[in-house]
Amino acid sequence: MNLGTSGAHRGSILIDADELARLLEEGREGPAPVLVLDATVVLAQPAHDGDYRAASGADAWAGAHIPGSRHVDLLTAFTDPAALYHFAHPSRAATRRELAALGADERTTVVLYDQGSLQWAARLWWVLRDAGVAARVLDGGLPAWTAAGLPVVSSAPDVAGTVRRRSEGDAFPGATAGDAARPSLWLDKEGVRAVSEGRASGTLVCALGAAHFEGTTPTRYSRRGRIPGSVSLPAQDFLDGDGRLLPAPDLAARASGLPDGGAGGPVVLYCGGGISASLDALALTLAGVDPLVMYDGSLEEWTADPELPLVRGKVTG
Repeated sequence: MNLGTSGAHRGSILIDADELARLLEEGREGPAPVLVLDATVVLAQPAHDGDYRAASGADAWAGAHIPGSRHVDLLTAFTDPAALYHFAHPSRAATRRELAALGADERTTVVLYDQGSLQWAARLWWVLRDAGVAARVLDGGLPAWTAAGLPVVSSAPDVAGTVRRRSEGDAFPGATAGDAARPSLWLDKEGVRAVSEGRASGTLVCALGAAHFEGTTPTRYSRRGRIPGSVSLPAQDFLDGDGRLLPAPDLAARASGLPDGGAGGPVVLYCGGGISASLDALALTLAGVDPLVMYDGSLEEWTADPELPLVRGKVTG
Protein backbone atom coordinates (compact mmCIF):
# COMPACT_ATOMS: atom_id res chain seq x y z
CA MET A 1 0.00 0.00 0.00
CA ASN A 2 1.19 3.47 -0.81
CA LEU A 3 -0.29 6.13 1.45
CA GLY A 4 0.34 9.54 -0.08
CA THR A 5 0.55 12.64 2.04
CA SER A 6 -2.15 14.53 0.18
CA GLY A 7 -4.02 11.91 -1.84
CA ALA A 8 -6.04 12.68 -4.93
CA HIS A 9 -6.94 16.30 -5.52
CA ARG A 10 -10.16 16.62 -3.54
CA GLY A 11 -11.66 19.16 -5.93
CA SER A 12 -11.24 16.85 -8.91
CA ILE A 13 -13.42 14.19 -7.26
CA LEU A 14 -15.75 16.01 -4.88
CA ILE A 15 -17.95 18.99 -5.62
CA ASP A 16 -19.87 21.12 -3.14
CA ALA A 17 -23.43 22.34 -3.58
CA ASP A 18 -22.56 25.93 -4.47
CA GLU A 19 -20.09 24.91 -7.16
CA LEU A 20 -22.61 22.48 -8.64
CA ALA A 21 -25.23 25.22 -8.74
CA ARG A 22 -22.78 27.44 -10.64
CA LEU A 23 -21.93 24.66 -13.08
CA LEU A 24 -25.60 24.01 -13.78
CA GLU A 25 -26.19 27.70 -14.45
CA GLU A 26 -23.18 27.90 -16.75
CA GLY A 27 -24.19 24.69 -18.50
CA ARG A 28 -27.52 26.19 -19.50
CA GLU A 29 -25.77 29.02 -21.31
CA GLY A 30 -22.47 27.52 -22.46
CA PRO A 31 -21.10 24.64 -24.54
CA ALA A 32 -20.04 22.43 -21.61
CA PRO A 33 -23.00 20.27 -20.52
CA VAL A 34 -23.52 18.96 -17.00
CA LEU A 35 -25.21 15.64 -16.27
CA VAL A 36 -26.40 15.19 -12.68
CA LEU A 37 -27.36 11.66 -11.64
CA ASP A 38 -29.08 10.53 -8.45
CA ALA A 39 -27.95 6.95 -7.80
CA THR A 40 -30.07 6.26 -4.70
CA VAL A 41 -31.25 2.72 -3.93
CA VAL A 42 -33.35 1.91 -0.86
CA LEU A 43 -31.82 -1.03 1.00
CA ALA A 44 -33.80 -2.10 4.06
CA GLN A 45 -32.12 -3.20 7.27
CA PRO A 46 -32.40 -6.99 7.66
CA ALA A 47 -34.83 -8.28 10.29
CA HIS A 48 -33.24 -11.73 10.20
CA ASP A 49 -30.44 -13.53 8.41
CA GLY A 50 -31.07 -13.75 4.67
CA ASP A 51 -33.51 -10.81 4.70
CA TYR A 52 -32.50 -8.99 1.51
CA ARG A 53 -34.86 -6.20 0.42
CA ALA A 54 -33.75 -3.63 -2.12
CA ALA A 55 -35.96 -1.15 -3.94
CA SER A 56 -35.44 1.55 -6.51
CA GLY A 57 -34.81 5.06 -5.24
CA ALA A 58 -36.89 6.51 -8.07
CA ASP A 59 -39.77 7.46 -5.76
CA ALA A 60 -37.42 9.33 -3.43
CA TRP A 61 -35.94 11.14 -6.43
CA ALA A 62 -39.40 12.08 -7.69
CA GLY A 63 -40.28 13.45 -4.27
CA ALA A 64 -37.32 15.84 -4.14
CA HIS A 65 -34.37 16.17 -6.46
CA ILE A 66 -31.89 18.63 -7.87
CA PRO A 67 -33.47 20.44 -10.83
CA GLY A 68 -32.41 18.86 -14.10
CA SER A 69 -31.08 15.70 -12.47
CA ARG A 70 -31.86 12.17 -13.57
CA HIS A 71 -32.36 9.09 -11.43
CA VAL A 72 -30.26 6.03 -12.25
CA ASP A 73 -31.59 2.78 -10.83
CA LEU A 74 -28.51 0.78 -9.89
CA LEU A 75 -30.66 -2.32 -9.44
CA THR A 76 -30.84 -2.53 -13.23
CA ALA A 77 -28.51 0.16 -14.64
CA PHE A 78 -24.72 0.10 -14.68
CA THR A 79 -24.82 -3.52 -13.61
CA ASP A 80 -24.33 -6.91 -15.24
CA PRO A 81 -27.76 -8.56 -15.59
CA ALA A 82 -26.17 -11.98 -16.07
CA ALA A 83 -24.33 -11.94 -12.73
CA LEU A 84 -25.40 -14.14 -9.82
CA TYR A 85 -25.26 -11.32 -7.26
CA HIS A 86 -26.69 -7.80 -7.01
CA PHE A 87 -24.94 -4.68 -8.34
CA ALA A 88 -22.29 -6.60 -10.28
CA HIS A 89 -20.25 -4.21 -12.39
CA PRO A 90 -20.73 -4.29 -16.17
CA SER A 91 -17.97 -4.27 -18.75
CA ARG A 92 -16.20 -0.99 -19.35
CA ALA A 93 -17.76 -0.68 -22.79
CA ALA A 94 -21.24 -1.33 -21.38
CA THR A 95 -20.68 1.33 -18.71
CA ARG A 96 -19.77 3.92 -21.31
CA ARG A 97 -22.70 2.95 -23.53
CA GLU A 98 -25.13 3.44 -20.66
CA LEU A 99 -23.65 6.81 -19.83
CA ALA A 100 -23.80 7.88 -23.46
CA ALA A 101 -27.45 6.82 -23.60
CA LEU A 102 -28.08 9.37 -20.86
CA GLY A 103 -26.60 12.02 -23.13
CA ALA A 104 -23.04 12.24 -21.86
CA ASP A 105 -19.89 12.42 -23.93
CA GLU A 106 -16.26 13.40 -23.36
CA ARG A 107 -17.25 17.05 -22.91
CA THR A 108 -19.80 16.37 -20.19
CA THR A 109 -19.19 17.03 -16.51
CA VAL A 110 -20.85 14.10 -14.74
CA VAL A 111 -21.91 14.75 -11.14
CA LEU A 112 -23.24 11.99 -8.90
CA TYR A 113 -25.28 12.26 -5.73
CA ASP A 114 -27.72 10.33 -3.58
CA GLN A 115 -30.25 11.02 -0.87
CA GLY A 116 -27.62 11.27 1.83
CA SER A 117 -25.65 8.08 2.52
CA LEU A 118 -23.03 8.94 -0.12
CA GLN A 119 -22.42 5.24 -0.70
CA TRP A 120 -24.65 4.97 -3.79
CA ALA A 121 -23.00 7.94 -5.45
CA ALA A 122 -19.64 6.42 -4.53
CA ARG A 123 -20.66 3.12 -6.08
CA LEU A 124 -21.45 4.68 -9.44
CA TRP A 125 -18.30 6.81 -9.19
CA TRP A 126 -16.18 3.64 -8.80
CA VAL A 127 -17.88 1.90 -11.74
CA LEU A 128 -17.31 4.95 -13.95
CA ARG A 129 -13.74 5.30 -12.71
CA ASP A 130 -12.98 1.74 -13.77
CA ALA A 131 -14.32 2.59 -17.24
CA GLY A 132 -12.03 5.59 -17.52
CA VAL A 133 -14.77 8.17 -16.98
CA ALA A 134 -13.97 10.90 -14.47
CA ALA A 135 -17.06 11.86 -12.47
CA ARG A 136 -17.50 14.05 -9.42
CA VAL A 137 -19.48 13.30 -6.26
CA LEU A 138 -21.66 15.89 -4.53
CA ASP A 139 -20.22 15.94 -1.02
CA GLY A 140 -23.06 15.41 1.44
CA GLY A 141 -25.57 14.51 -1.26
CA LEU A 142 -29.05 16.01 -1.42
CA PRO A 143 -29.02 17.11 2.26
CA ALA A 144 -25.98 19.31 1.54
CA TRP A 145 -27.78 20.81 -1.46
CA THR A 146 -30.86 21.71 0.56
CA ALA A 147 -28.76 22.92 3.51
CA ALA A 148 -27.16 25.42 1.13
CA GLY A 149 -30.61 26.86 0.45
CA LEU A 150 -30.71 25.56 -3.11
CA PRO A 151 -34.00 24.53 -4.72
CA VAL A 152 -35.39 21.06 -5.27
CA VAL A 153 -38.23 19.97 -7.49
CA SER A 154 -40.73 17.22 -6.82
CA SER A 155 -42.10 16.55 -10.28
CA ALA A 156 -40.32 14.63 -12.97
CA PRO A 157 -39.11 17.27 -15.45
CA ASP A 158 -38.71 16.75 -19.17
CA VAL A 159 -34.94 16.59 -19.39
CA ALA A 160 -34.71 15.53 -23.04
CA GLY A 161 -32.24 17.73 -24.83
CA THR A 162 -30.47 19.04 -21.72
CA VAL A 163 -27.35 17.25 -22.98
CA ARG A 164 -26.45 16.12 -26.48
CA ARG A 165 -27.28 12.53 -27.31
CA ARG A 166 -25.01 10.21 -29.25
CA SER A 167 -26.63 7.59 -31.44
CA GLU A 168 -23.54 5.60 -32.39
CA GLY A 169 -19.91 5.02 -31.48
CA ASP A 170 -18.21 5.39 -28.13
CA ALA A 171 -18.87 8.77 -26.54
CA PHE A 172 -15.61 8.49 -24.59
CA PRO A 173 -12.88 7.75 -27.16
CA GLY A 174 -10.04 8.62 -24.80
CA ALA A 175 -11.30 6.19 -22.20
CA THR A 176 -11.70 3.47 -24.83
CA ALA A 177 -8.14 3.89 -26.06
CA GLY A 178 -6.80 3.46 -22.54
CA ASP A 179 -8.68 0.26 -21.68
CA ALA A 180 -5.80 -2.11 -22.37
CA ALA A 181 -3.38 -0.20 -20.17
CA ARG A 182 -5.82 0.63 -17.37
CA PRO A 183 -5.62 -1.87 -14.49
CA SER A 184 -8.86 -3.39 -13.29
CA LEU A 185 -10.36 -2.03 -10.09
CA TRP A 186 -11.99 -5.37 -9.29
CA LEU A 187 -10.94 -8.68 -7.76
CA ASP A 188 -12.98 -11.86 -8.08
CA LYS A 189 -13.79 -14.50 -5.48
CA GLU A 190 -10.81 -16.70 -6.25
CA GLY A 191 -8.47 -13.73 -6.06
CA VAL A 192 -9.88 -12.80 -2.66
CA ARG A 193 -9.61 -16.39 -1.49
CA ALA A 194 -5.94 -16.40 -2.45
CA VAL A 195 -5.33 -13.24 -0.40
CA SER A 196 -7.28 -14.62 2.56
CA GLU A 197 -5.30 -17.87 2.51
CA GLY A 198 -1.96 -16.11 2.15
CA ARG A 199 -1.30 -17.39 -1.37
CA ALA A 200 -1.42 -13.85 -2.79
CA SER A 201 -0.41 -10.52 -1.33
CA GLY A 202 -2.90 -7.88 -0.26
CA THR A 203 -4.82 -6.47 2.69
CA LEU A 204 -8.49 -7.40 3.05
CA VAL A 205 -10.60 -4.52 4.36
CA CYS A 206 -14.24 -4.86 5.43
CA ALA A 207 -16.25 -1.64 5.07
CA LEU A 208 -19.20 -2.79 7.20
CA GLY A 209 -19.83 -1.65 10.75
CA ALA A 210 -18.46 -3.47 13.78
CA ALA A 211 -21.60 -5.53 14.43
CA HIS A 212 -21.57 -6.99 10.91
CA PHE A 213 -17.80 -7.44 11.00
CA GLU A 214 -18.09 -9.42 14.23
CA GLY A 215 -21.24 -11.26 13.13
CA THR A 216 -23.40 -10.15 16.05
CA THR A 217 -26.32 -8.70 14.07
CA PRO A 218 -28.65 -10.07 11.37
CA THR A 219 -27.20 -10.09 7.87
CA ARG A 220 -28.87 -9.80 4.48
CA TYR A 221 -26.87 -12.79 3.37
CA SER A 222 -26.87 -16.49 4.15
CA ARG A 223 -24.22 -16.50 6.88
CA ARG A 224 -22.79 -14.01 9.37
CA GLY A 225 -19.19 -12.99 9.78
CA ARG A 226 -16.21 -11.69 7.82
CA ILE A 227 -13.66 -13.11 5.43
CA PRO A 228 -10.68 -14.52 7.36
CA GLY A 229 -7.75 -12.15 7.58
CA SER A 230 -9.85 -9.00 7.22
CA VAL A 231 -9.37 -5.75 9.05
CA SER A 232 -12.26 -3.41 9.85
CA LEU A 233 -12.59 0.06 8.33
CA PRO A 234 -16.29 1.04 8.47
CA ALA A 235 -17.35 3.32 5.64
CA GLN A 236 -19.47 5.50 7.89
CA ASP A 237 -16.37 6.44 9.91
CA PHE A 238 -15.24 8.55 6.96
CA LEU A 239 -18.26 10.87 7.21
CA ASP A 240 -18.91 13.78 9.54
CA GLY A 241 -22.19 14.46 11.34
CA ASP A 242 -23.63 16.15 8.25
CA GLY A 243 -22.89 13.22 5.96
CA ARG A 244 -19.93 14.90 4.28
CA LEU A 245 -16.53 13.32 3.86
CA LEU A 246 -14.07 14.25 6.57
CA PRO A 247 -11.28 16.74 5.85
CA ALA A 248 -8.26 15.28 4.08
CA PRO A 249 -6.04 15.05 7.21
CA ASP A 250 -8.75 13.08 9.03
CA LEU A 251 -9.20 10.72 6.08
CA ALA A 252 -5.47 10.11 6.02
CA ALA A 253 -5.42 9.52 9.78
CA ARG A 254 -8.05 6.82 9.50
CA ALA A 255 -6.30 5.25 6.54
CA SER A 256 -3.01 5.19 8.43
CA GLY A 257 -4.40 2.41 10.60
CA LEU A 258 -4.21 0.01 7.67
CA PRO A 259 -1.25 -2.36 7.61
CA ASP A 260 1.57 -0.92 5.51
CA GLY A 261 1.55 -3.22 2.51
CA GLY A 262 4.54 -1.66 0.78
CA ALA A 263 5.18 -4.17 -1.98
CA GLY A 264 2.64 -6.47 -0.35
CA GLY A 265 -0.18 -6.04 -2.82
CA PRO A 266 -3.36 -4.00 -3.02
CA VAL A 267 -5.90 -3.01 -0.43
CA VAL A 268 -8.89 -5.24 -1.23
CA LEU A 269 -12.19 -3.70 -0.20
CA TYR A 270 -15.41 -5.59 0.41
CA CYS A 271 -18.69 -5.29 2.30
CA GLY A 272 -22.04 -6.97 1.76
CA GLY A 273 -22.52 -6.13 -1.89
CA GLY A 274 -19.90 -3.64 -3.02
CA ILE A 275 -21.74 -0.52 -1.84
CA SER A 276 -20.23 0.45 1.52
CA ALA A 277 -16.90 -0.66 0.07
CA SER A 278 -17.35 1.97 -2.64
CA LEU A 279 -17.53 4.67 0.02
CA ASP A 280 -14.31 3.27 1.48
CA ALA A 281 -12.83 3.40 -2.02
CA LEU A 282 -13.80 7.05 -2.43
CA ALA A 283 -12.41 8.06 0.96
CA LEU A 284 -9.21 6.06 0.61
CA THR A 285 -8.60 7.44 -2.88
CA LEU A 286 -8.84 10.93 -1.42
CA ALA A 287 -6.45 9.84 1.33
CA GLY A 288 -3.92 8.65 -1.23
CA VAL A 289 -4.15 4.90 -0.62
CA ASP A 290 -2.99 2.99 -3.69
CA PRO A 291 -3.52 0.46 -5.15
CA LEU A 292 -7.16 -0.22 -4.34
CA VAL A 293 -9.35 -2.99 -5.72
CA MET A 294 -12.85 -4.11 -4.81
CA TYR A 295 -14.27 -7.57 -4.31
CA ASP A 296 -17.47 -6.92 -6.20
CA GLY A 297 -19.39 -10.00 -5.09
CA SER A 298 -18.46 -9.28 -1.47
CA LEU A 299 -20.29 -11.21 1.25
CA GLU A 300 -23.34 -11.88 -0.91
CA GLU A 301 -21.22 -14.10 -3.15
CA TRP A 302 -18.80 -15.34 -0.48
CA THR A 303 -21.44 -16.49 2.01
CA ALA A 304 -23.36 -18.33 -0.72
CA ASP A 305 -20.46 -20.76 -1.13
CA PRO A 306 -20.56 -23.18 1.84
CA GLU A 307 -16.92 -24.15 1.27
CA LEU A 308 -15.69 -20.64 2.03
CA PRO A 309 -14.96 -19.85 5.69
CA LEU A 310 -16.17 -16.93 7.78
CA VAL A 311 -14.89 -15.60 11.09
CA ARG A 312 -17.04 -14.15 13.87
CA GLY A 313 -16.20 -12.25 17.03
CA LYS A 314 -13.65 -9.58 17.78
CA VAL A 315 -10.19 -9.60 16.26
CA THR A 316 -7.67 -11.08 18.68
CA GLY A 317 -3.91 -10.99 18.70
